[in-house]
Amino acid sequence: MTVSLEVNEFVATVTLNRPEAMNALDPDSVIQLQAIWQQISYDANVRVVILTGAGDRSFCTGADLKKTAPPAESFAELHYGSVRPAFNLGSLQTGKPVIGAINGFALGGGLELALQCDIRIASDNASFGLPEVCIGSIPGAGGTQRIIRAVGQSDAMFMLLTGARIDAAEALRIGLVSRVVAPPMLLETATSIARQIAANAPLAVAAVKKLSTIGRDTSLSAGLELEQQAFGVLRNSEDRLEGRTAFVEKRKPVFRGK
Repeated sequence: MTVSLEVNEFVATVTLNRPEAMNALDPDSVIQLQAIWQQISYDANVRVVILTGAGDRSFCTGADLKKTAPPAESFAELHYGSVRPAFNLGSLQTGKPVIGAINGFALGGGLELALQCDIRIASDNASFGLPEVCIGSIPGAGGTQRIIRAVGQSDAMFMLLTGARIDAAEALRIGLVSRVVAPPMLLETATSIARQIAANAPLAVAAVKKLSTIGRDTSLSAGLELEQQAFGVLRNSEDRLEGRTAFVEKRKPVFRGK
């Protein structure tokens, strides 16, 4: 398998497993990644996802150009016609929180993959870049849209327009990642954060992710209205009652996602 899945204590670890190819995604890897993403999205035993790459040299360098041929169909057929469009790396959506554990190169589609993570942790040997303009292309898997939302406009435009790479320290400075750790501590740090999230009430965590995602692209007043509706929906949930009861009884709550 070129993409592996391990589930332990409500945490799913998805590993891009082609270290010999810098964890670039060939067609088989893309199919496996898509199938795993659908699986974890609907698995009640998964509350948090960690996405990482095998080895310590590369998180992902995007599509494997040596094994990825252009589609036979025209763009119009794929985009507007009845032909099923090819899977896009920019469409890995899930309601579960996703932590990117970035070990080494996150370039092109690899960075676009990382940008879809809710939290990004990097090893101190990581480097990041969107070099598509250097070869006459653009980041076509959400890169132009997500980088501008992840960091300040000037830093985003610098990366997009120059195609230059930045190191882990610079990524931390501009807010592209939340933590930088030594390579041996990367998965341990990501897992610790994942378990902290997994211990929280699943419905509340899912609501927070959805509200934050929607709120980023809507007005403050509309976002506040949605927040109040979500608060009302969760108010009488079993987990919220359990949380309040556990607080009074001075014990750790046991959440069931109900």
